[in-house]
Amino acid sequence: MSTKQIPSDPLILVGGLIYFGRMTDKIRKHARGELREDFHANLGKGMDGRLCNFLHVDYEALKAQVLAGATDEQVLEWCYAQSRRLNADEILIWNDFIAKRGWNDGAAPILEKFKAEAGLSARADIRTLMEFWAVDEGRKT
Repeated sequence: MSTKQIPSDPLILVGGLIYFGRMTDKIRKHARGELREDFHANLGKGMDGRLCNFLHVDYEALKAQVLAGATDEQVLEWCYAQSRRLNADEILIWNDFIAKRGWNDGAAPILEKFKAEAGLSARADIRTLMEFWAVDEGRKT
């Protein structure tokens, strides 16, 4: 029996993009029954959905590519073939958006809810969802 796992670090870059590899890792782990249950409800939603929308691809179609055995790089190339190749500025815009999500924006209440649920409300150093994930998933104390 496998141990339930967290997804990979969102800062691991695929084609220069933050988070892409985390999304594909969640798909693979979920298919193998290895993804921690608290990640199931947001598969294809939340940041997964935002990234797919940014890439102009359907999550279910992307998921099918991942489950067919494509590497992360191959899946990203498939995304580009379905829509358009991101230029350096578009990659910068995505990376800056996701790196700062939760800091003085529409996701701030969600971040505060997550912090409260995790007993981290007093942690003023956790200002973004990325920082929350790093602490919540044990990559940072």
